[in-house]
Amino acid sequence: MSVTNWGRMEVAVNVAFVLCFFVTTGVHGDSLTVLQAPEFVAFQKGDWPVSGENIPDLVALTMGFSVQEDLSWPGLQAGPLFQRPRANVLVAVRGVNNLSLPQNVASYPLENPVPFTLDSVAETVHSLFAEYTPVVLQLAPSEERLYMLGKANAVFEDLPVTLQQIRARLSQDGSVLTSLPLNSLSRNSEADLLFLSEVQVLHDITALLQRHRHLAKDYSPDLYSLELSGLEELSRLYGKDSPQYNDATAILSSVLQKFGEDMYRLYGNSAVVEVITVKTFEAPLTRKSRSILESKQISNPGSPYNLAYKYNFQYAVIFNIVLWLMIALALAVIATAYNLWNMDPGYDSIIYRMTNQKIRMD
Repeated sequence: MSVTNWGRMEVAVNVAFVLCFFVTTGVHGDSLTVLQAPEFVAFQKGDWPVSGENIPDLVALTMGFSVQEDLSWPGLQAGPLFQRPRANVLVAVRGVNNLSLPQNVASYPLENPVPFTLDSVAETVHSLFAEYTPVVLQLAPSEERLYMLGKANAVFEDLPVTLQQIRARLSQDGSVLTSLPLNSLSRNSEADLLFLSEVQVLHDITALLQRHRHLAKDYSPDLYSLELSGLEELSRLYGKDSPQYNDATAILSSVLQKFGEDMYRLYGNSAVVEVITVKTFEAPLTRKSRSILESKQISNPGSPYNLAYKYNFQYAVIFNIVLWLMIALALAVIATAYNLWNMDPGYDSIIYRMTNQKIRMD
């Protein structure tokens, strides 16, 4: 499969998409697998379980952001203060019994697989890098399949958004149908096409990044959140012992491994790629769709409760800069005034000294 062809990218801002997909070599049950990570993001190998509700905080920490509550999990160690990855890519795969991803950094059991979103991480990216064009991509099972929002959406406005558009993409040039060994999978089955459309999305994401490399090289970090439900539909229709499900699992394993390698390389070996596998989430996740042209409101719209503005993470930095600058200027004024008050014009001032010498000469 070409590095250039890989799936769906959603630009800048609000990324919220259901994260994660975790995989290990023949791992059974729910799990989190780190496929790729730069050296300064230190994941430790071990069997420490991670809770599904802590996934957004884990993603925020890997990107160098602060979180409201400390994450007491030994799997991730503190990294350098002035280094952060250029992107974080999380893929959640539903309906997986086991998935073989032998080339990984580390893998951990996943506890309490509740639905989660990366909205909080996306808001942090938008608030800190509003003047840049961060890529925020969201893919989740729904009628529209994909949500796009942000400044860089012009680059990705031609991406198929609805399920019908994605199916049409499978019949165009560069379709994964020409390169994948479908075996028992059928092009005429609804469930099979759903799975293949998700594979096509992954393929197109890296293809777009390959053509628009400036998005992967700018100053702002990017966020990708993908949830894949094609395997879940195949297991319901054919069963987990069926050849269709087994073929799809093998295809997805190789595609995800290649997807992680390509994303890591496109971001200059500075991207974190995680995969979460869950049999099913414990509760349904609902999401409100948002226009790709929607702009983020800067001011606080009139609240009937007169609530304060949302806390800005830069407040502490700006406050300290202003405070200590004012103190330094105040001390400088006091010192200057004190020296002027106690100055002897005859000895300390060159003006009076030159005047006295001229009078004596006359």
